[in-house]
Amino acid sequence: MSEKTRLMVALDVPELTDALNLVDQLGDQVEWYKVGKQLFTHFGPVVLKELKGRGRKVFLDMKFHDIPNTVSQAIRSAALIGADIINVHALGGPAMLAAAAAAGKETGKTVIAVTVLTSMDAEQLNAIGVQASPAEQVLRLARLTKEAGLPGVVCSALELPMLRREFGTEFLTLVPGIRPAGASAGDQKRIMTPAQAADAGASYIIVGRPIVAAPEPAAAARAVLEELANVAGN
Repeated sequence: MSEKTRLMVALDVPELTDALNLVDQLGDQVEWYKVGKQLFTHFGPVVLKELKGRGRKVFLDMKFHDIPNTVSQAIRSAALIGADIINVHALGGPAMLAAAAAAGKETGKTVIAVTVLTSMDAEQLNAIGVQASPAEQVLRLARLTKEAGLPGVVCSALELPMLRREFGTEFLTLVPGIRPAGASAGDQKRIMTPAQAADAGASYIIVGRPIVAAPEPAAAARAVLEELANVAGN
């Protein structure tokens, strides 16, 4: 990787006060935060206002998936409230992805696409009519994303080597489903440790419960950062 793998903490908590207390506990060691549906649906743009006021950067994880015009307008709205990275779902298809890319260029924001959720395996894909393996489906959707002009994807760490071979190091990869050694997998199916993901070339690793639910979140975050620092080239 030409750039270091960066840590992004997922603020998957029910209350804004919980989220902000966590951000304050983690301090300057964590710059990036993921704001998802749970927190944003309840508290809305005020979440981003508070994070930006603390000098933090925000990945707004709403996975927009709608008709092209609706998605492009949603991206413009997300840009206005301070999102630095915004995502759409690649299953929206080429026209929607192209509209998202245009909105990203217009607003100057980074717009990426979700490929296959890390909670899904071959059995789950088969249940919705997708006969491809998770890796095959990720590659198909990543190609659509690249062709539409978007700079990267959300993917599982297991697909990182494949995506690096296909698209090189400039293609952004945001990787959830990261579990430090000994941590519970929870509802994630396709997981890796921070060091494994960094070694495979992740641009960002997204860590939620292992930090958020830790008895000492700052120490847990520090351990992840130390693990990343020990990876060659990081």
